[in-house]
Amino acid sequence: MKTALIGASGQAGSRILSELSARGHIVTAIARDPSRIASLPNVTAAHGDIDAPEALAEVLRGHDAIISSVHFSASDPQKLIGAVKASGVGRYYVVGGAGSLEIAPGVLLVNTPEFPAIYKAEAQGGVEYLNKLKTENDLDWTFLSPSDAFVPGERTGTFRLGKDRLLTTENGSSISFEDFAVALVDEIETPAHVRQRFTVGY
Repeated sequence: MKTALIGASGQAGSRILSELSARGHIVTAIARDPSRIASLPNVTAAHGDIDAPEALAEVLRGHDAIISSVHFSASDPQKLIGAVKASGVGRYYVVGGAGSLEIAPGVLLVNTPEFPAIYKAEAQGGVEYLNKLKTENDLDWTFLSPSDAFVPGERTGTFRLGKDRLLTTENGSSISFEDFAVALVDEIETPAHVRQRFTVGY
């Protein structure tokens, strides 16, 4: 597949880029500073700015799928989703957050007293982004939420999938960037959550 990855130089984005490249996907890796993008097989680095949606749409045009891996607190859902729609690409994958996951029916993780204040704006942005996607009728979107702890680690290929409920174990709730990337690329290759959110964790 020919995939465009917005935010390809970030923590999650760089792991997704590596996974796509390793599986033979042709990738346009997009960042504000293309020099920060890793040099990998089948990868072309490109400049793109989520605050310049018309120009970004031109970079995105002609791909089979688009992935965005950007901070919600630093992006405008209207602009970013608008750029994706303007590109004419129908499949859209979003690196989500854990804050929008439920810990009990109707109770979101972001709204619990223990949720760190420093991450609240980002998590609330993720909630709003997901809610906006749910109103979109012109995109086959998928929103993948990580577990509570989303951290550098190993690519094990062993994890669990869920829907809207935070995945936990006796050791807490976590997923590595590397295994998150595996789950996301699995979904791209074999879509099972079209117009849905799902989650991945150990």
